[in-house]
Amino acid sequence: MTFQEQILQGIPTEIPVKKAYPKNANRAPKRKDILTIEEKQLAIRNALRYFPKEWHQELAIEFAEELKEFGRIYMYRFKPDYKIYARGISEYPANSSQASAIMLMIQNNLDPAVAQHPEELITYGGNGAVFQNWAQYLLVMQYLATMTDEQTLHLYSGHPMGLFPSSKNAPRVIVTNGMMIPNYSQPDDWEKFNALGVTQYGQMTAGSFMYIGPQGIVHGTTITVMNAFRKILPKNDNPNGKIFLTAGLGGMSGAQPKAGNIAGCITIAAEVNPKAATKRHEQGWVDVLIDNMDDLLTRVKQAKTTNEVVSIAYIGNVVEIWERFDEENIFIHVGSDQTSLHIPWTGGYYPVDISYEESNRLIREEPAVFKEKVQESLRRHAAAINKHTNKGTYFFDYGNAFLLESSRAGADVMAENNIDFKYPSYVQDILGPMCFDYGFGPFRWVCTSGKPEDLDATDDIAAKVLQEIMENSPEEIQLQMQDNITWIQDAKKNKMVVGSQARILYADAEGRSKIAEAFNNAIAAGKIGPVVLGRDHHDVSGTDSPFRETSNIYDGSKFTADMAIHNVIGDSFRGATWVSIHNGGGVGWGEVMNGGFGMLLDGTKEAEARLKSMLFYDVNNGIARRSWARNDEAIFAIKREMERTPNLKVTLPNLVEDELLNDLF
Repeated sequence: MTFQEQILQGIPTEIPVKKAYPKNANRAPKRKDILTIEEKQLAIRNALRYFPKEWHQELAIEFAEELKEFGRIYMYRFKPDYKIYARGISEYPANSSQASAIMLMIQNNLDPAVAQHPEELITYGGNGAVFQNWAQYLLVMQYLATMTDEQTLHLYSGHPMGLFPSSKNAPRVIVTNGMMIPNYSQPDDWEKFNALGVTQYGQMTAGSFMYIGPQGIVHGTTITVMNAFRKILPKNDNPNGKIFLTAGLGGMSGAQPKAGNIAGCITIAAEVNPKAATKRHEQGWVDVLIDNMDDLLTRVKQAKTTNEVVSIAYIGNVVEIWERFDEENIFIHVGSDQTSLHIPWTGGYYPVDISYEESNRLIREEPAVFKEKVQESLRRHAAAINKHTNKGTYFFDYGNAFLLESSRAGADVMAENNIDFKYPSYVQDILGPMCFDYGFGPFRWVCTSGKPEDLDATDDIAAKVLQEIMENSPEEIQLQMQDNITWIQDAKKNKMVVGSQARILYADAEGRSKIAEAFNNAIAAGKIGPVVLGRDHHDVSGTDSPFRETSNIYDGSKFTADMAIHNVIGDSFRGATWVSIHNGGGVGWGEVMNGGFGMLLDGTKEAEARLKSMLFYDVNNGIARRSWARNDEAIFAIKREMERTPNLKVTLPNLVEDELLNDLF
């Protein structure tokens, strides 16, 4: 069968031969054995409903084996034999070009060059799933191939509930992941209900089909690291020869060395999984691979002496580095952590002084002991960081729940009021006031032709648009504008592309709309093929996350999720091709709500109208909320937008003098 015939077939008419698990694949962590006997039977019953009754006896045994071995039913037998990657948009069988674009984006998320655990349909973060199992993938691709522009596909945590009649102006796909009744959104609830096959963790852009490999986080990390050094260095100094120490080289975290190189510092990223570290080195995302501490010390001292810009992957535990650098009196200028502490007990964080293999054994066989060791390691980790910050190191939480889980472990990370953390979130100190409050966030696009020359053309278009906007930009956003002009001009040289021909930069509503309109005009003129627009959920409006995206909200509303919900609803009727809303992305299940979108530009006037309407709201919804929280930068930004857009009317806060409140209670 051809590729197109296999897509149109969906679930095969004849049961496929059982597949062996591929050797040397990066296997997802084994999940908890959390179900009762009755619940395991229910999990099998749930899985079998995708298949005809005559297959049930054979599949029941196999699915029970998967559940026992992996803690989940992935249905490996049904993984298609064709290669999964982002093909050109015209290669997909479809009645709708919008549906073709979505198929392209799904396959990009599952491309082995992009995905962290592709066999388990997990894109990044250890648990960020596109689908729960391969049957869902087959059905979704079949639905997309057969739907029209007057139907909408509704996905319940990876499960295609079906095609429903809608209109041409409606989204083609609605995605929800992990939507739980609030009292059932604890970490073990995810383990249980995911094992039952009724929900999944979509991370941010995994379950939204908008992941573009490490490039997305490279850009955000570059902006963050550059501004972290700006906070601590004199104006005429630069990061050359200065140390940025962090941990993690897996999915999102694998971008850190490349970002450090672009920012111009010495980056040291510790990684306990040798496969992950080696993969990043082979891909060229990290310069040097080192597996023992003495060699690391020698290499770092050499780099400091020559003011070198270099990235180093250390195969080992980051706690060892923090402690040894303290003993050797090696000064760390900037420190952070990007391990997957949103899943601390299932492989997201590995304890110091225990081998990677032994840790994995403990996860499977002695989870209580593993949890104890993780919390012990977090206390030790924080203690070592404290020694360095006492010497002047600038440490920030990178939104991976490091401070949250450290506090739960009893580590010394709390401020004197015992309410706040002693170290800021990077959003509180950097991205919130410098970017999000002004409307700047991660705008991304994918050239659906798959042609590098189309990406080159869009880079040139975006750079030209930003330069034109900058000529009349106020002083408050000049730095953001210049950083992103420099980024896009250097993007090709920095070899950002993994998987699809994609790009990202930070822009505000004006920048996003004007870049998108210029793309649409180029498509209409036949200069480039269709383009998919999107963004990371890690943005101005898409995400309510009290310890990350909305951590610089101080009016008491950072634990509410109205903004994310309004964002996805508002985008859906303003022209998005697909929309998504997730529980749990980035910082952990039950800790965040985040929404995303995708939009196909096809060169039509209708696409131009949609992009102007939707992109404007997608950004300004968040600025309005941030201005109501009394954030000065957001008040400036929303007032400026109301002056430019008479049809925009936003409720502004009246500020209260502190003295008025001091003696009231």
